[in-house]
Amino acid sequence: MAHTKERRVHITDLHSDHRIWLNALTFYKEEIGILEHRLQEIAERNTGTDVRAELEQFQNRFIRQREVIDELRHDLTVHEDALMREAREHPIAIDHHLFQDHVAQREAMDRFEELYRQLKAELMRWLMERM
Repeated sequence: MAHTKERRVHITDLHSDHRIWLNALTFYKEEIGILEHRLQEIAERNTGTDVRAELEQFQNRFIRQREVIDELRHDLTVHEDALMREAREHPIAIDHHLFQDHVAQREAMDRFEELYRQLKAELMRWLMERM
């Protein structure tokens, strides 16, 4: 059985990842608002039941994406708080101490971003059909 060595990184690298991810999550949440506004414009022009049902599906999926963003933001904040606590409690040579890489957060962000890209691409195709 092969044993994989876990990746160890500096606290500044973990902090940098957190900042990048939190900024990305802010962007995605704002973009969802823009996309929902676009859906509202389509809803005002199309009163058909089939269009309304499709709109509602997208709206529900955006609600879920916002929930996932909030969950990811919370997890990242908790992890960042733990790192800050470690830095306060052990300030000497904190920059030389290596920490376990945050693989779970990285995978969660990658998964979210892939699903979000798929949803956005699906919405764009749908919008092109409705224009």
